[in-house]
Amino acid sequence: MFRTTNSSISRILSFASTLSVGLLLAAVFGCDDDSVSVASSGIPSASATQFQVQTGRNLVIGFGCGDCHNGGKQDPTDPNWLSGYRAGIPGQPFQIGPFQTYPANLTPHATAGLGGHTDRQIYNALKFGLDPEDTADVTITSTTPGSGNFPATPHYLAPPMPWIAYRHLTDDQIWSIVAYLKHGIKAVDNTVPSSGGPGDFWASSYVDSAVGPKTIPTYPASNEVFSP
Repeated sequence: MFRTTNSSISRILSFASTLSVGLLLAAVFGCDDDSVSVASSGIPSASATQFQVQTGRNLVIGFGCGDCHNGGKQDPTDPNWLSGYRAGIPGQPFQIGPFQTYPANLTPHATAGLGGHTDRQIYNALKFGLDPEDTADVTITSTTPGSGNFPATPHYLAPPMPWIAYRHLTDDQIWSIVAYLKHGIKAVDNTVPSSGGPGDFWASSYVDSAVGPKTIPTYPASNEVFSP
């Protein structure tokens, strides 16, 4: 995650490639299969389970979260696993227009990482792109600012964070990622500098015309066709 109050275009394009692989992985995990509910046996309704954490681990590694948040390595044996920006990592911080953005510490450290935020706040970051530092711990039922607990003036995560694809995962998958980040890895004390950002907290970057619809249309959409 990239905080907006805390690369180049080619780097962003590389994220898109990573996301394509990630979405394929999501399909393997059964986006359309409701026969097993991870969330019903773990967070948000109860404590995280080993199965939920393991599922989240597979997704985090498959999505390549370590590309940005672990210096390019998908390596959970690394003592700094997912602890974000460190001085000297090639290509970081990322330059987005006039702003520098830093990969956040995703470990559950109480002050330097996600430990100070609730499971729901992390879910809202992945589902709606809302910076947990500036977004309340609430259940959001709308994507319209000012409606259904969606903030009237949303503070979005910076563009390098590919939440616009994560939002199309199932709730179970998103909660599994939350379970892994909050309840499945060791806390690392690594304070990441605050990222720069525009006055609208990137809101103008995330309109449907720029990033696609909030809800993926049923298959086949107008430019899809099944050809066995």
